[in-house]
Parts: sequence; structure tokens; C-alpha cells
Amino acid sequence: MAALFLREPPALLWNALWQPDVLQALQLSLLTTSCSTILALIFGLPVAYVLARSTFPGRQFIETLITLPTVLPPVVAGVALLLTFGRSGLIGRYLALAGITIPFTTIAVVLAQVFISAPFLINSVKAGLQQLDRRYEQAAYTLRASPFYTFWHITLPLIRPSVLAGMGLAWARSLGEFGATITFAGNFPGVTQTMPIAVYIATEIDIDKAIALAVVLLAVSLGILLTLRLSRTAM
Repeated sequence: MAALFLREPPALLWNALWQPDVLQALQLSLLTTSCSTILALIFGLPVAYVLARSTFPGRQFIETLITLPTVLPPVVAGVALLLTFGRSGLIGRYLALAGITIPFTTIAVVLAQVFISAPFLINSVKAGLQQLDRRYEQAAYTLRASPFYTFWHITLPLIRPSVLAGMGLAWARSLGEFGATITFAGNFPGVTQTMPIAVYIATEIDIDKAIALAVVLLAVSLGILLTLRLSRTAM
């Protein structure tokens, strides 16, 4: 990490950072990671709740499947997404009939990031729910509060640190996603070229630009981890 900061003078890194294609990749990464984190929260929160509060046959198998993307090679994940949403894929063939194409678009970038990062959010929220003292919820039920009201006004505020930690980890993982993205979405500047892909391309053309991009990614990731640690301490 020190080598990234010491390799080039700060002025050179600053100038490389403000190149149009670098800014374009940065803007796209910020947009897609924000969208993927929101989607991971919307779909991951109910999944985490069911896994934490329900017992049913095959529960451990489902938990294993959800965690699988964290250890699966990203390129394999990209191939799986391509076979699912491609023009002749499991779901993509039906989308193609409606004129909808997902691979090699910005939507493909978001889907790849969600696939890779959602397990981090789900596991974090599930852990928070499992550690929560359920007497608060039971007290709300005795006062005739509905399950939705109890979750929204009692449970969710109590597990907020776990939710925020999961969102931070999912956002950071989405920002660094490379293999699944380049396999499923390709490399098209302004459309699918995120920061990690731009770093990879720049290493073959302009090492100064690659270092500038790498420093930005490192600084953002470090900032997120520090924020999560400080927020946990404050809470």
C-alpha cells in the first residue's frame, strides 16, 4: 500500500486523476456501487430476516448458497450471470423476446456487483438479528403492534449498526469488483468501464494513470473501513 503512495509525486497523481476517462470511470463506479448497495439492501434485508428468525428444511443449504459468491472466483460468477441473462441464457432468452438486453450494459455492472456484494450485507444483518434481545419485540407484540410496525420501529433501529456495516462492506466490495463485471458487462468507457477495469486497462497503457486510479480506490476503501470502525465505536 505504501508503494502506491510513494511511487509517483502527488502532483503527478493529481493531474492523472483529472483526466476525462478517469473521471468517467470514477463517476460510473460511484453510480453503480450506490445502486447495487441499495438493491442489496432491498432484497437482502428480507432474506436476512427469514434466515435469522425461521427454521425450515434446507436452511443451511440456502445459507451456503448465499455465502457462495464470497468464495466463488469472480470470473465464474460472470460466466454464470452471462449464461443466465445472455441472449440465449436461462432468463435472457425471454428478455430478448421483449427487446431487453442486459449483458454489456450498465445494468449488467450493477447485477454483477449485487451478486458479489449482497452476501456481505445479508450475513451482517443476519448476525445483528441473531444477537438482538427479542424481549423488545415481544413487548411490542403484547401491546398489539403489528409485525411490520415492530420491525420498522423496534427491530430495525436496534440492528442499525449491523445494517450500516453491511451496507458499507457491500459498497466497498462493489467498488472493487472486477472479474464478474468484465466477464458479464465487458469494457466500454462510460458504459461498463468501472474503476477496477480502468486500472487494469491503464496498466498496459499509462502506469501513472493506473497508479492514480489505484490510489483513489485504496483511499476510498480505507475511508469506508475507518468509518465503519469509528461508527461501531460511537454506537
